[in-house]
Amino acid sequence: MFIKQFYLNCLAHASYLIGDESSGTAAVIDPRRDVTLYLEEAERRGVQIKHVFLTHFHADFIAGHLELRDRTGATIYLGATARAEYPFTPMRDGNAIEFGRVRLQVLETPGHTPESISILTYDLDADPVRPQAVLTGDTLFVGDVGRPDLRASLGWSADTLGRMLYDSLRTKLLPLPDATLVYPAHGAGSLCGRSLSTETVSTIGEQRRSNDALKPMSPETFIAFVTADQPDAPPYFTYDAVLNAKERPTLDAMLQRQLKPLSLQQVLDLQKSGADVLDVRDAAAFASGHLNGSVNVGLAGQYATWVGTVLTGKQPIVIVSEPGREEEAATRLGRIGFDAVAGYLEGGLQALDGHPGLLVVTERLNATAVAGLLGSGEAPLVVDVRAAREWRDKRINDSVNVPLSRLADHIEDLPRNRRMVVHCAGGYRSSIAISLLQRAGFDRLVELSGGLAAWEAAELPLHSSSGYVGRGLSEPAGRRV
Repeated sequence: MFIKQFYLNCLAHASYLIGDESSGTAAVIDPRRDVTLYLEEAERRGVQIKHVFLTHFHADFIAGHLELRDRTGATIYLGATARAEYPFTPMRDGNAIEFGRVRLQVLETPGHTPESISILTYDLDADPVRPQAVLTGDTLFVGDVGRPDLRASLGWSADTLGRMLYDSLRTKLLPLPDATLVYPAHGAGSLCGRSLSTETVSTIGEQRRSNDALKPMSPETFIAFVTADQPDAPPYFTYDAVLNAKERPTLDAMLQRQLKPLSLQQVLDLQKSGADVLDVRDAAAFASGHLNGSVNVGLAGQYATWVGTVLTGKQPIVIVSEPGREEEAATRLGRIGFDAVAGYLEGGLQALDGHPGLLVVTERLNATAVAGLLGSGEAPLVVDVRAAREWRDKRINDSVNVPLSRLADHIEDLPRNRRMVVHCAGGYRSSIAISLLQRAGFDRLVELSGGLAAWEAAELPLHSSSGYVGRGLSEPAGRRV
């Protein structure tokens, strides 16, 4: 038996290929939508993918179960309470499949979602009684547990799911042997939990000792603990959870339609009719010049998650990228079900040569220059677009906190008649924010190059949750919008 983990950093997503080389059979657990890597690994190992499990209807990405079904003929397995448009085999507590010397046995572990399951993995040659591993989906993470508050729009309260999660953890997972390996579906950076570890594998024993959510507590205390201070969930989460239960076009079919070059005039016409122009270059390249009205979300970061946060996905999307990166940009949008890509600007930004009136440049200043502005007679407003927890921990004095995930809701609360300095931790989120503000008509904008990290490196005044650090400090000020 072998277990191969595939980790996708930009979505903090882990999927698994479990195979038995003697029988030439394998199963994939929680696949991403671009499934070629599973097929290539299966071919390398000499196995055929005949089974595909979803531990639940994922909210943060579109799973590749239909892609694998269509390309391999694999059977799809879901928890018994799941309802889907496509044929699947429902799995209840204790239900199992065996291939060769491998057994995959299901535990129903509702809580993160009502249909959530975990999968016990047995190597029958090594030990037919005790599982080697448990694939926990989003029920149990390394260092955290799944949040129970993502199904409110579908009629499930956090309290109801929280009580299910409490029982699932304590009656189904914690009784497993200490040595049982824990393979979750997500790691640090996922919005499906709050305090996920950078480690992508653990054991039941280690989690029992170190995971605060598994400490002895009442159901009421547990629910309060796991729902407090959770990160904002992007609007696309509900859409993806629903789409994962539907029959839909495969990613390959979508990409064939999407990857078509567009002339500058075609892009302008689409933009005028309401399309979103998405510039996926890095922040420095975007700042040096971009198409007026375009939104910047760089491929180098958590691209798909932030696109799904700041764009609705309801309007056509036109990609502006460095030539040769258009397919990557469209594929990563497809991973979250943003399939309305109308095409890409042929030639990238070079298409704007000879059209200076269409080009916008972002003013970027280093930390020392920004500090000079703040000490001038007409000090700009400092807008910090990091998450509230980051801002509370440390911030520039007198800054206003408008988390990027909520910027659209508060954009009209910001002054149009005052210069604004926008920053985040390192520059990725601030570039997104600047582009949204520019698209909304703000023109007195400055981006702090390098973000708060550059401010700290320059040893400039900083307020932290433990008091002031830096030089020339005064009484704290700052507010959240």
